Amino acid sequence: MLNIIVKTFKELTLEELYAILQLRSEIFVVEQNCVYQDIDYKDQNALHIIGYKNDGIVAYTRVFKPDENFDHAGIGRVLVKFGERHLKYGYAIMEASIRVIEDTYHKTKIRISAQAHLKRFYNNLGFVEIGEQYLEDGIPHIGMEKV
Repeated sequence: MLNIIVKTFKELTLEELYAILQLRSEIFVVEQNCVYQDIDYKDQNALHIIGYKNDGIVAYTRVFKPDENFDHAGIGRVLVKFGERHLKYGYAIMEASIRVIEDTYHKTKIRISAQAHLKRFYNNLGFVEIGEQYLEDGIPHIGMEKV
């Protein structure tokens, strides 16, 4: 069973932050063979949605509030540890992230930059494609929106 908690950057312990960054690197850099700058100074402004199983982090997202430039909130860095994906934790962490945005920011319009091969997964969560496919860090992506 997945235990999901929500924390601001300042609420994260050093151990949690280290585990999150390690898992993001494990998946986005090593597994996907993609060299990019993960540490982008956006974590400080995000809410961190953390999925724990047996005291270890196995799922994660970060969510952003709408700002003065956009009327939508965002979800990023969506991940589930490789050996846990068959348990559908991606749905659990995304549903929790959507609820956090609705409850905290009182918004239902959410935008994401999705890896193109995960389009159906996000469609199942109510996201639809917007715009054309593009490359981000060498990986095909598509903009998606949930209204």
